[in-house]
Amino acid sequence: MSLILTGFGTSVPEHSIAQADAAEIGTRFAALDPKRARTVRAIYRKAGVHKRHSVLLESAEGAPMDRLSFYEDADGPDDAGPSTEQRMRRYEAEAPKLAEAAARGALQDAALAPKEITHIVTVSCTGFFSPGLDAVLIEQLGLSPGVARSHVGFMGCHGALNGLRVASSFVGANPNARVLLAAVELCTLHFAYGRDPQLMVANALFSDGAAAVVGVSHESSDAGAWRVLATGSLLMPDSADAMSWRIGDHGFRMTLSATVPNLIAAHLCEWLEQWLGQHGLGVGDVASWAMHPGGPRLLSAVSDAVELTRDAMEVSREVLAEYGNMSSATVLFILDRLRQRDAPRPCVALAFGPGLVVEAVLFG
Repeated sequence: MSLILTGFGTSVPEHSIAQADAAEIGTRFAALDPKRARTVRAIYRKAGVHKRHSVLLESAEGAPMDRLSFYEDADGPDDAGPSTEQRMRRYEAEAPKLAEAAARGALQDAALAPKEITHIVTVSCTGFFSPGLDAVLIEQLGLSPGVARSHVGFMGCHGALNGLRVASSFVGANPNARVLLAAVELCTLHFAYGRDPQLMVANALFSDGAAAVVGVSHESSDAGAWRVLATGSLLMPDSADAMSWRIGDHGFRMTLSATVPNLIAAHLCEWLEQWLGQHGLGVGDVASWAMHPGGPRLLSAVSDAVELTRDAMEVSREVLAEYGNMSSATVLFILDRLRQRDAPRPCVALAFGPGLVVEAVLFG
């Protein structure tokens, strides 16, 4: 049996910030001299982002740092900003609200009552607390207290695709399963102080958002809905240092090596052809793409490796520009936009995460 996506919902924090204003904040995180500040502004301009939302923004207008009191100006090169404990307290307070809004949207779109949900899958890599996000959502949404819970944690930007694999397994085992998947990421809780170039790039890209989908068995859905046909995964060899996501004393710390485009060029196309071939398809048969926009360089690397036209990544670039990189939630924003535009299928969703790992989902 196949997982059919019958409902989508998305949610972002109330306030957003223009990328130019975010760049000014970024220069003050690092206590930079004017020359280095110009370099940071250039990084932000080239990120492909126009604006981003954050749960930390306290108003719609005003001086950038005045709108974001959670972070203060760095008082020197050794200032690392708020502690991880402070950041996790804010995650516990804010993440459930965003996830609930997205989940309610998905349930309404699917025309399902909360009590009809049999399984809940939550996805997040930007925070931890227990009882967890799933337990909070059960109460807030009014789900059955007997709903089966699964959490996909700390897997990075491809986490929602792993969540879809979990949801597919549930409906494969039980034709009466109705699965709610909710992905929420508060990446702006992990803005990094200091002058590490990799962390400056991450500061320029990441943002906050939540997305949810409702999935059911194909036996209880219409033929026109988006259907998960297959999932795939590749851990690229000798790539452990290419991307990482680790817990530090002052937030979670990301590394993103310049070798990532080379690894994609070396491994992606061959694996993608092999994986699609197992399902009777080739790269040329894919009619649309939901590519997670890790950043402009990653989108270009995938386009070059798979020999895609610029139009194939247009929706990914749109979402990146309008929302920034919301980690695992982003690919669901892209899928929702493709669905709204009645994009042709088969469609392939791709996302990369620490490992270096590529996750893929084939939709029909």
